[in-house]
Amino acid sequence: MTKRRPGGALASVLNVKESKASERTVVVAGLPVGLFNDQSLITLVKRHFQDIKNEGGVVENVIYPTRTRGVAYVTFKEKKVAENIIKKKKHYLAEKVGPIQLTVSHFSEKVLISVNAVLDLSVFRGQFLLESLVRDLKKKIPSLCFSPLEQNGIISVQGSFLAIKKLKESLLFKASSLLEKNRSYISEGEKSSRQSPRRNLRRSNNSLPSPRSSVPETARHGETARCGETLVLDTDVFLYLKKKSSFYESTLKKFHVLCQERVEGEITTICIKNARDGLQPNNEKLVKEHIERYSHALHFELRKETFELEGKEKGKRGNIKLACEQLSSRYHQKLLINFYKTHIDIIGPSSDVYSFKKEVMKFIRQTVR
Repeated sequence: MTKRRPGGALASVLNVKESKASERTVVVAGLPVGLFNDQSLITLVKRHFQDIKNEGGVVENVIYPTRTRGVAYVTFKEKKVAENIIKKKKHYLAEKVGPIQLTVSHFSEKVLISVNAVLDLSVFRGQFLLESLVRDLKKKIPSLCFSPLEQNGIISVQGSFLAIKKLKESLLFKASSLLEKNRSYISEGEKSSRQSPRRNLRRSNNSLPSPRSSVPETARHGETARCGETLVLDTDVFLYLKKKSSFYESTLKKFHVLCQERVEGEITTICIKNARDGLQPNNEKLVKEHIERYSHALHFELRKETFELEGKEKGKRGNIKLACEQLSSRYHQKLLINFYKTHIDIIGPSSDVYSFKKEVMKFIRQTVR
């Protein structure tokens, strides 16, 4: 039995980052946490990526668990094998539980695999026991990591974007259900008032909470109250979808709908509504389904690389910016390059991001000479 040293996984990851092994390493996300123990998952992952049918080869090392839930680092003996693994569009971990789709990318801590979110569940207080609500969410989405629930209803959550998206949609559904329940209550109240004023008067003396105060704030003033349909996307995926694909705008025009977009850090919420009265309500739902399918495919295709500028010498910062600016024109059709004061984000298909990064590093080395 092998004993694991404290911090062993982190130390191994650091070794990967600091050596040429990073070129032979891929990041594997979407592992079925909870279904197998750590050692069994390592065996399954190694078996999958050594299979020739999966474009695999000799696996030198599997680092798992890591700091991100459901994510492993796989290092191959040959760089070419890692590149072939990336080129293969889809990977499925086939086991008794059924095929499980994995997200595979070049080694980088900035791939779109993990999202942190802070939730305020206090809006549901009075309708749910918050501890029970959290237990239900953990059971429904086991791949998420929840921090302890604070007394004010604040809780932190970490997991893949798809899991966070599922969480938010679940909470929106609960809020929407409460809104509908409230509308029914008001409707029944009005009906009762017309039929029996005296009985309604007696009920009003029982100090029941008003229907308005029983509905969560998010349901009264949030997306569910204003929009025909609500869609939640990863911000990087949304920006790429909007700026690098004609699909988004053409879909809105085709179905005559408008979108109100709200960026909240790593998550963007889109409210979809018909452009004018009289159009089919089904249009809103169709647009949501189309964008959701397209963005889901992008999620598995896109990779993100970040060049850090903060903390670097002025000359190094200048070289990185100059390299990205000069190369951006050659990659403008495939890559979304966002320049910020502290860093530069490169988002696009894995192979293009990888090629761009290699050229930037080559440019910098030549400039330094």
